[in-house]
Amino acid sequence: MLKRFHFQCSSWVITLLVSLYMLAIFNVRFFSTVADLQGFTNGQDLLFMISMFLFLLVVINLLVTLFAWPWLFKPVVMVLLIASAFAAYFMQTYNVMIDKAMIQNVMETDVAETVELFNLGMAVYVLLLGVVPAYIVSKITITYGNPLMFVVSKATVFVVSLSLIGLISVGFYQEYASLFRTHRYVRNLIVPVNYIYSLQSYVKSLIPQHLAEYQVLAEDSHLGSMWSESPSNTHKKVVSILIVGETARSANFSLFDYSRDTNPLLKQQKGLITFNNFYSCGTSTAISVPCMFSNKGRSDFDNSQANYSDNILDVLQRSGLEVVWIDNNSGCKGVCDRVEKIAIEPDPAFCEDGECYDMAMLEKLDKVIAASDKDLVVVLHQKGSHGPAYFLRTPKEFQKYTPVCHTNQLQECSEREIINAYDNTILYTDYFISSVIDYLAKKSDQVDASLIYVSDHGESLGENNLYLHGLPYMLAPAEQTHVPMFVWMNKEYSERFSIDQKCLRAKSSDHFEHDNLFDSMLGMLNVKTDLYRSEMDIFNSCQSDGEKLRVTGIKASEK
Repeated sequence: MLKRFHFQCSSWVITLLVSLYMLAIFNVRFFSTVADLQGFTNGQDLLFMISMFLFLLVVINLLVTLFAWPWLFKPVVMVLLIASAFAAYFMQTYNVMIDKAMIQNVMETDVAETVELFNLGMAVYVLLLGVVPAYIVSKITITYGNPLMFVVSKATVFVVSLSLIGLISVGFYQEYASLFRTHRYVRNLIVPVNYIYSLQSYVKSLIPQHLAEYQVLAEDSHLGSMWSESPSNTHKKVVSILIVGETARSANFSLFDYSRDTNPLLKQQKGLITFNNFYSCGTSTAISVPCMFSNKGRSDFDNSQANYSDNILDVLQRSGLEVVWIDNNSGCKGVCDRVEKIAIEPDPAFCEDGECYDMAMLEKLDKVIAASDKDLVVVLHQKGSHGPAYFLRTPKEFQKYTPVCHTNQLQECSEREIINAYDNTILYTDYFISSVIDYLAKKSDQVDASLIYVSDHGESLGENNLYLHGLPYMLAPAEQTHVPMFVWMNKEYSERFSIDQKCLRAKSSDHFEHDNLFDSMLGMLNVKTDLYRSEMDIFNSCQSDGEKLRVTGIKASEK
C-alpha cells in the first residue's frame, strides 16, 4: 500500500502540516508545563493557551519555511521529524529538557553509553511518530510553482507570519513576558526550537571567537618544604589518589545518614573524614568534570574556554609530580589531555558482556605505582552509578537490594525497583573505594598515601517525576547537586603534610563545593604558587607549617 502511496501538495501546505504535526505531537511536555505554571481555571486561561499554540505554530512554520527549497526541503523535514521524536521521547520519559548542556552531554557520550539508552519503547515511539511521518513526506510530490510564484508565496508567508507574531505578542505581551522571564527554562521545552537553538549554541562554543592563546597557569609552581623529608626521616614515595565518582548523590550514602546501609565497608575505615555539605558545580559530567579541575568557580567557569587553559592536573605535573588518569568512563572531557591516560580495556576478570566494573582500575593502579619511582597523583574516573541502566553497573553478587529494575526504560519500573538498582551501585562503589583504601593501607611501609573521593554530580530517581540529571543548575533539585565527598590518609601522610585530622573532621558539616578542589589539592600536597588561594583550601586551617612542627617536635596527629 505504501508503495502505491502518492500525494501532491504545494510547499506552503506541507510546511504548515508538518509544523502543526510537530507542535501537537512533540510539545505535550511544554503545554502541560505551561498549564501547570499559569493555571487553567477560566476562559482567559484557555484563551492564553490557544494564543500560545497559534504563536508557536507560526514560529515553527516560519522556521520550517526557511528550508522550503527544492532538493533541500524533504531531507531537512525528515531529519526534523525523526530528531523531534527522539527529543520528545526523552523529555516525556525522563522529564529532562533540551539545552546547550544537554546537547554537549549527547555529543560527548561514547558509543557504549548511547547504546544503553536505546530500548524497544523508544524504538516504537520514534518509528511511529518520527520515521513513518518522515517516510510519508518522502513520498509526497511537493510543488513549488514557477520561480515568480515561489518567491511571492515565500514572501507572503514571511509577511503574514511576522504580522501574526506581532499581533499575538501585543495582545498577550504581559502574560508572555511574565512566563518567559520568570520561568526561562520553558523555552528549552519547545520542540524543535530547543534542540536547534541549543545545537547551534554548542557548535558556536566550539569555534574560537578569536585566536586566544593557551593559558598556562602557575608557572611558578613548585613543591614546598614539607617534601624535603618526612618527619620520620624516610623518603617514601607519596601517592595521592583522587576518585571522581559518577552520578553518586549524597542522599543514598549511609555515610551521610541514609537509612539503608549502603556503605558497610567505608564506615569501618579508620581515618575516613566525610563532608556532608558538599555540592557540585554542574549537573552533568560534561560540565562538572572540567569545572571541578578548573581554578574558575562555578559562576565564572566557561566550558568553551576550558580546553584553552591549564587545570589542577597541569599545575601538579608542572610542580614535579607524576600525574596519571585511569578511566573507566567515557573520557576525561579534556581534563587529562596533557597527562598520562590509561583506559580500561575488556578483561574477563573484571568485565562482563562488555561492561567493565570499577574494580578493574585497582589492578591498573597497582601497576602504575609499581612502575613509577616518582611521587604520584592518580585520578580514578569511575563508571559508578551511571544511568539509566543502573543494573549494569554492579556484578550480580552486589545486587543486594531486590527487586531490581532490569531495564533502561525507567517508566516501566516501580520507584522501589529503581532505587534498589541505584543503591546497589552505591554498595559496589563502597566496595571499590574501600578496596583502594585497604590496598593503600597495606603499602604504608612503602608509600605515604591519601585518597579523596568526590562525585561529579547527583541523580534524580523519580522525585517530583524527575529522572537522571542534567537540569539547568538554577532549577536542579538537591538530588542532582548534593554530592558525597570524603578524605582518607594514612598516619604517615598526615604527619608528612602536617594535616590535623581531628581539626579536619570538625569541618565535616561546613559548606564546600567543587570550587574548593583546585586550591585544596595545592594545599594538601604542599604545592607552592602565587595562584593558590588559602580561603578556598579545605585543609588550610588544619594544616600547620611543616618546619615549625619539626622544630617543636609536635606531630600533626597530636596537635
